[in-house]
Amino acid sequence: MPRTGDRTRATSGSALDALDFTLDRSSPVPLYHQLSQQLEAAIEQGALTPGNLLGNEIDLSTRLGLSRPTVRQAIQSLVDKGLLVRRRGVGTQVVHSQVKRPLELSSLYDDLEAAGQGPTTHVVRNERVPATADVAAALGIPEGAEVTLLERLRSTHGQPVAFLCNYLPPALLDLDTARLEGTGLYRLLRAAGVTLHSARQTIGARSATAEEATLLAERAGAALLTMQRTAYDDTGRAVEYGTHVYRASRYAFDFRLLVRP
Repeated sequence: MPRTGDRTRATSGSALDALDFTLDRSSPVPLYHQLSQQLEAAIEQGALTPGNLLGNEIDLSTRLGLSRPTVRQAIQSLVDKGLLVRRRGVGTQVVHSQVKRPLELSSLYDDLEAAGQGPTTHVVRNERVPATADVAAALGIPEGAEVTLLERLRSTHGQPVAFLCNYLPPALLDLDTARLEGTGLYRLLRAAGVTLHSARQTIGARSATAEEATLLAERAGAALLTMQRTAYDDTGRAVEYGTHVYRASRYAFDFRLLVRP
């Protein structure tokens, strides 16, 4: 059994073989929580990747020098977060890491790519439609004026993460579907000479509709994060209005808060 502050290395037969775990038995933090935090960090940092096998609970408890209930509780906490899955006859397997996105004016595609998440895009709609009252107000155009509507499903590691709905003035740029499926919208805007400067953004949460649940591989009523954003260029012109939904099980916004002097 590892002593206070000892490092323990998993041995033979699983993706944990190359990982060290530091377990402090004198800490008020429960051992299962210490283990779950270190496993989660390994998943987020890419040391454990989707598809990696961790073995079964008996093997894990032996390898890590922990009781089986402790290992079971640590694993269950990550199963509940959607990071691990138990497979009969196989053991515990890494599913994916949760996407943690910084709260700044950047595109989801760029953030996912920077995090090594391998983003892919499926364009559901790319067409011109009359602007509704909400869209017109956001873009500063008359209601009923023509806008380009984009609906895209964004995935990582073959699993859907977000459903993105964007509206843009049609004269802004030519949005080719093939190009949209190969890169991010903001990259195309920058390539067209649009300088993004600022945005107004609102974040919320709600339950998934049946259609959204199907698109995002969730159950109907599952928790979704929502985001509405209007982006402006360096002249103050509204160039994009987006309404997006994200799987709460796979996605989080990362805030950094400062105290005002």
